[in-house]
Amino acid sequence: MDNYRKTLSKINTFIFDIDGVLTDGNVLVASDGEQLRTMNIRDGYALQLAVKKGYKIIIISGGKSEVMKQRFLGLGITEVYLGINNKLEVYQNYLKQTNIPQENILYMGDDIPDYEVMSVVGFPACPADAAEEIKSIAKYISPFRGGYGCARDIIEQVMKIQGKWFDKDSFHW
Repeated sequence: MDNYRKTLSKINTFIFDIDGVLTDGNVLVASDGEQLRTMNIRDGYALQLAVKKGYKIIIISGGKSEVMKQRFLGLGITEVYLGINNKLEVYQNYLKQTNIPQENILYMGDDIPDYEVMSVVGFPACPADAAEEIKSIAKYISPFRGGYGCARDIIEQVMKIQGKWFDKDSFHW
């Protein structure tokens, strides 16, 4: 088993950035000023399945879209932190509140604002199109770009290693 795969067997908590990870990083600005993004439906399936299987999913983003928050709530993700300027502070507070060992936490980010957390988290991961600085500290670089299945890729790997991916509970949203 690859060394990184052995580490994945300990993961019970996923933390994701939004823009550039769960979206492709593009923003369409509507005439009313709303910033619209697209998300991959397969990432959404994996996120909701992980929640159903008992994994903790946390979203930490500098973005402030309430529409995105509603999307995550619809997937069963209740810990959504938006408009965050200091992701490391949110991460450290989360650790204090939950006492989850860092070795059990995977963080997927794509750009400089994710660097501090990725430097200390148990398992830093990133999409294929992440910034070079982020790639340099990632233990895993998905072959998928942000918004094109990178979250599904890493969630699926963790759940397969732990024997939780494909069973009767996987067939229904």
